[in-house]
Amino acid sequence: MKFPDRVYTDEEVKQAKAFVDQGYKHDVQIEGSANFKANVKKALELLKVAGFCEFFRTYIRSIKEIDGLTQLRQAEAAIWANAYAVENSVDAASLFVQKANHMREYVEGKMYYGGEAERRSFEKRREFLEVLMRKSHEKEVTEECKRILKMWKEGSLVY
Repeated sequence: MKFPDRVYTDEEVKQAKAFVDQGYKHDVQIEGSANFKANVKKALELLKVAGFCEFFRTYIRSIKEIDGLTQLRQAEAAIWANAYAVENSVDAASLFVQKANHMREYVEGKMYYGGEAERRSFEKRREFLEVLMRKSHEKEVTEECKRILKMWKEGSLVY
């Protein structure tokens, strides 16, 4: 038995959950231009630094470049992202964590959309940035984490 090709029907979601519960990890595939792939790989390296890579690989199978709005495709266990979403590796990595958290809640049968779900996933994103800021030895990365967290704290974004 293998991880389902789609995670859409009740049966497919149950199969995906069973794999996750057994410790299954995806070999994340990246589709897109050379620049897109390079930027995604930088973001994925930051997931490793912060210790979030295994969490991410549990729920996300692929990241695909699109010419449109960045989104999670639950049925594919995939993130569709535009080139702009991955230009800043710190922000992209935190976005990937947020989308992985949405996918986790989807597989677990929780309400994965709406205000409360967005708040939970945003908190996971914030947690990632705080951990990355502590664990990274690169000044540019820690400064970018601080900048993003400060922007959110001072902003009017409320969940």
